[in-house]
Amino acid sequence: MKIGFDHDRYTKLQSEHILERIGQFGGKLYLELGGKLFDDFHASRVLPGFRPDSKIEMLLKLKDQTELILAINADDIEKNKVRGDLGITYDADVLRLIDAFRGVGMYVGSVVLSRFNGQHKAEEFQKRLESLGVRVYRHYPIIGYPTNVDLIVSEDGYGRNEYVETSRPLVLVTAPGPGSGKMAVCLSQLYHEHRRGVKAGYAKFETFPIWDLPLMHPLNVAYEAATADLNDVNMIDPFHLEFYGKSTVNYNRDIEVFPVLQAIFERIWGTSPYHSPTDMGVNMISKCIVDDAVCSEAAKQEIIRRLYNARCQERQGHGNEGELNKLEILVRRMGLSDADRPVMDAARKKAEATGAPAAAIQLEDGRIVTGKTSSLLGPSAAVLLNALKELAGIRDEIMLLPPAVIEPVQELKCKYLGNHNPRLHTDEVLVALSVSAATNPGAALALQQLPKLKAAEAHTTVILSGVDVNVFRRLGMNLTSDPKYQTHKLYHK
Repeated sequence: MKIGFDHDRYTKLQSEHILERIGQFGGKLYLELGGKLFDDFHASRVLPGFRPDSKIEMLLKLKDQTELILAINADDIEKNKVRGDLGITYDADVLRLIDAFRGVGMYVGSVVLSRFNGQHKAEEFQKRLESLGVRVYRHYPIIGYPTNVDLIVSEDGYGRNEYVETSRPLVLVTAPGPGSGKMAVCLSQLYHEHRRGVKAGYAKFETFPIWDLPLMHPLNVAYEAATADLNDVNMIDPFHLEFYGKSTVNYNRDIEVFPVLQAIFERIWGTSPYHSPTDMGVNMISKCIVDDAVCSEAAKQEIIRRLYNARCQERQGHGNEGELNKLEILVRRMGLSDADRPVMDAARKKAEATGAPAAAIQLEDGRIVTGKTSSLLGPSAAVLLNALKELAGIRDEIMLLPPAVIEPVQELKCKYLGNHNPRLHTDEVLVALSVSAATNPGAALALQQLPKLKAAEAHTTVILSGVDVNVFRRLGMNLTSDPKYQTHKLYHK
């Protein structure tokens, strides 16, 4: 992988900057965490060199001074809201996150049920958490939030919320997803700390948009593409421009709510420490980009991938027309097309030549390998084998998995497990390859090449099964598919 981002510099600079912000507020800081802390694959795709858990590694430098509050909207518990990327409910994800944070040695202090209004499932979840030894606090809806500042900053507003007891100078506030009330938890805590005579401040830590890069920089446009379903829009921060005379980038929701935040700060402290939403951030990403061209190209590829993912979602009946339209506009605005993704053309030409679905993988050095549909293998399994052979320097005519190895697996699938499609999926091919590696040196050599597929670009001319998509994802490959199925059936697994 070509590196465009310095991970080590990032963990050092970012942790130092957060410590500086703690000092600015007299020793205690509530830091709202936007985006993902674990498994931030978007950031790792568009910032080659950024690791999916880079933010956690950075925060581990501060772990002795840090505790976490997890916020979850009680309405989301009641409605069984599900995380689209993980397929689990928000309350289940709270448990997952607690385990994940504890697993890396970080202290989870408590969970806040935001917008609590007697929801039965939220009450049951609170009982479950408390039985597991987790402290739980309730924060309540405020009429007219966030514009009714007089009510918000009063005994009947934030004053009704239960005060979350914390013991460390850096309090990270995170959540399973958007709309969980992270900012409201931070501001409520500032109100209660101020009443208790404790000096405490608020800041926001989000990776994107990158405030000190141009509005139309590919990295910022890629963020807008990633949040197209939320209808976020990157904007020049007008408050920062007016006060400092400098152009910075933020997004619409923070800019829209900033006057209200400023009024709340002034009501709590008598004056606001911030002159713009950009001031609230602590993001040091741009200082760690070491090759802008590499990151820009990675971001452009991400924008195209987001568009094709949305097209496939629409074909599968899960799409959002507004999201798709926005992505089409972003692609055109950036002057991008299918020609900017060579792996697409290679797969389509192979499909046209063979008259059946095909796939292609572009390796790190630019070489493109294709795979076709056969009686033994689907196109994704075939291209995976061909890519491993190419990386291992194994001649094309040598069969890594001869029919004698594949046919028993096909018999198991169709004769005993009730499958109708005899062709092997990618996971089945990898299992067969690993078994063959015990007696076949070529198979063993091919299997050793799997790590080299990380960050490779892949494209298929049909929508893949969930099994195949998951294998490509777990290998760290960047997959797109044409938005069509191999068959004309109405039901697809």
